[in-house]
Amino acid sequence: MARYRGPRVKCLRALGVDLPGLTRKSQERRPHPPGEHGQTARRKESEYGIRLKEKQKLALHYGLCEGQMRRYVRDARRSKMAMGDKLIELLERRLDNVVFRAGFAPTMPAARQLVTHGHFLVDGKKVHTPSYRTKVGMVVEPKTKSRDLAALTECFEPSWGLRPNWLEIDQEGKKATVKENPTVSTVPFTFEPQLVVEFYSRVS
Repeated sequence: MARYRGPRVKCLRALGVDLPGLTRKSQERRPHPPGEHGQTARRKESEYGIRLKEKQKLALHYGLCEGQMRRYVRDARRSKMAMGDKLIELLERRLDNVVFRAGFAPTMPAARQLVTHGHFLVDGKKVHTPSYRTKVGMVVEPKTKSRDLAALTECFEPSWGLRPNWLEIDQEGKKATVKENPTVSTVPFTFEPQLVVEFYSRVS
């Protein structure tokens, strides 16, 4: 499965949830599933289909292909933490997610592009790998030449509503410090981590 590049709102409608990492748009105007019969009653979803949807929420929000998702699942299984909790911690600690959640980018695709183009420093060193895993105490900031880019300043305002409590934001200095590890409760959309665990236990 390659990274999704199709109609984004269509995905929101199919999954029945807004994914701020995927798009700034909402399914509010058409909250029913896409397709000719989207507004009519549908047959009951299978157990597999329910679990697949939960997995797709994560993959689409964080912009991951199936191979990447499986690697995160494998890493989460090796942890002593509950697998679902560890999986979310690993996904939230990605550098592109920190850039997005801090308010430097409006979506995950935008954050990924900014990181890939070398606009960000981690503890003073340039990192251009979106999947780079940040740790507690690390400071993420745009490099000096990138601080005034419109793409970086558009969302970096005190009113940015997606900042989690595990990030400490220096509004004046344009810095974000990871002050603690993220948890499931800080994910900005509704989902059931246990169903994701069950999905991969069935297909692995």
